[in-house]
Amino acid sequence: MMAEDVPVVVAPEEIDITNAAGLSATLLDLAAQGHSTIVIDMTQTQFCDTAGLQVLVGAHRRALADGHEVRAALSGGSVSRILAITGIDRVIPHFTSVEDALSAPVSGLGDRRRGS
Repeated sequence: MMAEDVPVVVAPEEIDITNAAGLSATLLDLAAQGHSTIVIDMTQTQFCDTAGLQVLVGAHRRALADGHEVRAALSGGSVSRILAITGIDRVIPHFTSVEDALSAPVSGLGDRRRGS
């Protein structure tokens, strides 16, 4: 899905070893297309295991290497907690809604922390 010329990838309700590779392939394909910002809509995601965390970090690293940005929209709950516990919330810009993620100014390579 595209919103304001930014691809928005809707993550599954549960991200685990069974579907993480598909999510990763989608994100890497969009990065290869040269999108400067990609938003991952995780507002309906209730569970994310280590395979999912690896996908998020991998997509972030790829985007950063290209001078681009991955943003996550999170609704709170267990996924927000696991991102906080692992410190990923301090690395990947995250927002409480897709709309907020889309409307935030592009950060470039500067301060990547944003609040939920």
